[in-house]
Amino acid sequence: MPHDSDYDDYSKPRLTTHDGSDSIRDGSKASGTGYSRRGDRGPGYRRSEESRYGYGEVERERERRRDRERYDRDGERHDRNRERERDRRDRDRDRNYDSQRSSQRRSESPRSRRSSRPYSRSRSRSPSNKGKPNFGASGLLAAETNTVKSIDGKNSTVLKYNEPPEARKPVLGWRLYVFKGEEQVELLHIQRQSAYLIGRDRLVADIPIEHPSCSKQHAVIQYRLVQEKDEFGGSKGVVKPFIIDLESTNGTHVNDDKIPASRYYELKLNDVIKFGTSNREYVLLHDDAS
Repeated sequence: MPHDSDYDDYSKPRLTTHDGSDSIRDGSKASGTGYSRRGDRGPGYRRSEESRYGYGEVERERERRRDRERYDRDGERHDRNRERERDRRDRDRDRNYDSQRSSQRRSESPRSRRSSRPYSRSRSRSPSNKGKPNFGASGLLAAETNTVKSIDGKNSTVLKYNEPPEARKPVLGWRLYVFKGEEQVELLHIQRQSAYLIGRDRLVADIPIEHPSCSKQHAVIQYRLVQEKDEFGGSKGVVKPFIIDLESTNGTHVNDDKIPASRYYELKLNDVIKFGTSNREYVLLHDDAS
């Protein structure tokens, strides 16, 4: 049977603590023991943690907690630094792009600047200067097409000249009167074809010449359809004779003036033509000349 001293005034049992003091069962300490109220941490709480984690586990748990917090802080700081570095690279890239675009705009012409503006309607359309498809022969195929072979097939020559689209046969009966000094040595009728090739290569030349200063394919007399104005101000098509020098070595002369190479030069009535340094003169006339 318990003694009356084991109960206090409120009939609550007492417990004996490690230091020998009495403690009320509801968790409060008796006065003078040094133990704090409920919720305060004192030596008893430290001993309870040690009993729960073992010897030294409390400090290790605190170290682990501090390490986790430090790792979280370092990770957040690293993420912020990485974001700032990425933003800086983006700004540098945009700045370099803007500087390149500005220098390009300064070097471009006003027309090209307008065409390079962003969101312009010209981007959705095809370029206006886009080259049209060319289905003509070129390279080896063109050389094969322009190759002229001899009858026996032993010799062949590649033509240096092709007639233009405006090539036409003449309406008038044009002729070339060939003079050597004061003497007429030949008369050539040149109205049956739209073009006449002149040169030393007899395989392709329509008008062969023998002088060594002349090239194998020296020049071409070409009839072309050109537009000119009539007396009423309108335009009409007229077939006129032209001569073109095929980049010959010693050139072609009309009325003692050397004509430019690879360009059409218009011939007129009574013009005198000379090839290379030959002293033969070719005088141009037609049937209606008096």
